[in-house]
Amino acid sequence: MRAVHITSLDGPEAVRIVDVDEPTARENAVVIDVHAAGVAFPDALLTRGLYQYKPDLPFVPGSEIAGVVRSAPEDSGFAAGDRVAALTGLSDGMAEVVVVSPDTVFALPDSVSLTAGAGLLFNDLTVHFALRQRGRLAEGETVLVHGAAGGIGTSALRLAPVLGASRVIAVVSTAEKAETAKVAGATDVVLVEDENGRGWKDAVKELTDGKGVDIVVDPVGGDRFTDSIRSLAPSGRILVLGFTGGEIPTVKVNRLLLNNVDVVGVGWGAWWMTRPGYLATQWAELEPLLASGKLSAPEPSVSPLDKAGEAIASLENRTAAGKVVLQLA
Repeated sequence: MRAVHITSLDGPEAVRIVDVDEPTARENAVVIDVHAAGVAFPDALLTRGLYQYKPDLPFVPGSEIAGVVRSAPEDSGFAAGDRVAALTGLSDGMAEVVVVSPDTVFALPDSVSLTAGAGLLFNDLTVHFALRQRGRLAEGETVLVHGAAGGIGTSALRLAPVLGASRVIAVVSTAEKAETAKVAGATDVVLVEDENGRGWKDAVKELTDGKGVDIVVDPVGGDRFTDSIRSLAPSGRILVLGFTGGEIPTVKVNRLLLNNVDVVGVGWGAWWMTRPGYLATQWAELEPLLASGKLSAPEPSVSPLDKAGEAIASLENRTAAGKVVLQLA
């Protein structure tokens, strides 16, 4: 089968497309013929050995896929021919065949294409965990989203209104990314810095009449973190999902006292891996929303498999718009 291989830790340019043996079908596992595979920021970090998970070289990256079941255990709830999305862990997804545990496989509604399904699980389940479990999003609250044109960002823009937010403010770096955020569902869009030199914090203060926002979704980190805390309303929460900006910020905790605000870590993987059945609980809420159309499916940017290096690089250099997916079939 064809697969993406990381052969050295020299970044996305070291990606190679190779022919390798299909994985061995394990007992009580589901075998899936992969139609498309999602690309995420950890994939870029993995190509440089900068992620906490460090597989031996060479390895196949990729955490999520969508495809058609080839075979499944009788008691798994799946059968040959089923359309599914699946999580593969932090590797092995960018290949034509995957073998996964049934508890990380999810039946796709007919309304969700396999291409969209490949870009669904990693971001949507992370954001659902962030807003529901860690952020305690309440009906009518305002959510601000950094990196709003990226995979996590567009997921937050799609999910927050469905989960109760009355207003979702997107922060983006360019006018082109502003259009991506609007399509994803942003109520308002502000630039990191506009043509008059006004920063996003002042724009958000004006939009909220000085009140601030209830939740900040932050997968970026970096030098905007302190202004995110300043932008919170009383009892507001900033949700820390990652550091695509490169720098891991520090917090002067006296700032948390001023308005009784929270800085909340969002480690979705660490959560579900120690709580059997949690993924199924998440999917039980999201699947009917997708099936009914109340929650729109993602509209990913699709690249052919032989452009895998460029697709992964677009996450590293932050040129990606929305979710990025590789087409394998």
